[in-house]
Amino acid sequence: MGLPMSDPTAWATAMNNLGMAPMGMTGQPLLPDFDPALGMMTGIPPINPMMPGLGIVPPPIPPDMPAVKEIIHCKSCTLFPPNPHLPPPATRERPPGCKTVFVGSLPENATEQIIMEVFEQCGEVIAIRKSKKNFCHIRFAEEFMVDKALYLSGYRIRLGSSTDKKDTGRLHVDFAQARDDLYEWECKQRMLAREERHRRRLAEERFRPPSPPPVVHYSDHECSVVAEKLKDDTKFSEAIQTLLTWIERGEVNRRTANNFYSMIQSANSHIRRLVNEKAAHEKEMEEAKEKFKLALSGILVQFEQIVAVYHSASKQKAWDHFTKAQRKNISVWCKQAEEIRNIHNDELMGIRREEEMEMSDEEIEDPSEMKETEESALVSQVEALKEENDSLRWQLDAYRNEVELLKQEQGKASRDEDTTKEQQMKLLQQALQGMQKHLLKVQEEYKKREAELEKVKEDKLKIETLLESLKEQQSMADEEDKEGDAADCQGNESSMSRVCACSQEKECPVEKTLSNNPVKSEREVLLVGIISTFLHVHPFGASIEYICSYLQRLDSKVGVGQDTLLCPAGFVLLLE
Repeated sequence: MGLPMSDPTAWATAMNNLGMAPMGMTGQPLLPDFDPALGMMTGIPPINPMMPGLGIVPPPIPPDMPAVKEIIHCKSCTLFPPNPHLPPPATRERPPGCKTVFVGSLPENATEQIIMEVFEQCGEVIAIRKSKKNFCHIRFAEEFMVDKALYLSGYRIRLGSSTDKKDTGRLHVDFAQARDDLYEWECKQRMLAREERHRRRLAEERFRPPSPPPVVHYSDHECSVVAEKLKDDTKFSEAIQTLLTWIERGEVNRRTANNFYSMIQSANSHIRRLVNEKAAHEKEMEEAKEKFKLALSGILVQFEQIVAVYHSASKQKAWDHFTKAQRKNISVWCKQAEEIRNIHNDELMGIRREEEMEMSDEEIEDPSEMKETEESALVSQVEALKEENDSLRWQLDAYRNEVELLKQEQGKASRDEDTTKEQQMKLLQQALQGMQKHLLKVQEEYKKREAELEKVKEDKLKIETLLESLKEQQSMADEEDKEGDAADCQGNESSMSRVCACSQEKECPVEKTLSNNPVKSEREVLLVGIISTFLHVHPFGASIEYICSYLQRLDSKVGVGQDTLLCPAGFVLLLE
């Protein structure tokens, strides 16, 4: 790297800008003493990012300070820096785990040895893949070496001292994508993820509570220990869990049944203690509620007094003597006090309302929702009685099976057990007798319910027959009305004469009804008569549209108009 130069000062400046200690031809430093401009001692070479074997990235250059690059001399080539005023060369996005660079614009006569000589200063080169088109790919051992190689982008390279085009070129160094780099990066990321998972698992295990000890198997000694724990309030939860585990494991058999029964009895006796404890807590809660209510009522009394002071101060006698600012403050304070008082008052009223609701009886459901028809109620009762009857039969079968088993075991058991079995037999016989009596009662109730159900069904059938007869009568009346309409349509002429007669007979009521709107022509009198006879034929009445349609059959000129007409049956018509 040391070449003869005419000006040693320029050589020292160039080497200093490269970050290297200036050396002469003999290998001795050119600066024998301390140089305050360099800020370093002689004989200590500064850290150079281009020096091989150093695992650091070159320090970032401030944007306001232009990067100064100097000439780099190698054994077989020379690198000349680019113009500092030109923009930095463009690079692509850096791939993850990039260790490979692309080097373009190489001289045609450049060999792998020359490329290795230039780029091995950046770090350990693993492989060089050179192409015939003046570019190559260089893979380094570490990722930070790629940043050192990018430092050489833009340098002009000259092989030896030749100026031939084949011996010169401008280096273009950029990131390159390589499958090996990506694979190694992914492997490294997976390894880091595994380490993180392992670290997290260790932390979770450190903070995880220890698992409870396993439940011991049943034995007489353990049974006695658990029975004593069941009587102790502090150890009851642990003992009841052990008892539950034993029962679920199937430790209960004929030999251990009595022991388990005694433990279950102890657990049942613990219910009384729990109920008493709950009652004590409820009493404490009621006392606390009462204290809170008393304190709240006292606070409300004081709030009322404060609000009364504000209101008295707002009266004309005292209000005129206060300044404007004082009046404003008093009004604001009064509003705040009233709001707080109202909030506390609502809270107290809510507490009293809750107490009244607790003291009142339970809400009675709506009787309309509770009511059901007699038939559905009887059916549901009959079904319930059937289910109860079946369950009683099954219980009887179970008792009979137990009695048979006891009879079979009675001959084999010892004399000491005979007395207990006889007592059990007596108890079972009494239970059987009670069950049989209850079954007889249920059967009697079942028969009564069935009889009531049959009566209800008969009443229902009678009602259905009555409904059918009424429907038939209504259909017959409708048919007679239709026949009357047909007869009226066929004998229009005869009806005209009858209408006139009827109209003469009904002259007086028509005159009364038409006192406000007198009849002006014979045609209107005729229409009135037809309508009155039509309504007398229909005793149940007819709609205005039906009457108008009937009149239009007789005379197409008849239509709905503005004049009103009262019919004998009380209908109002609108005629032209």
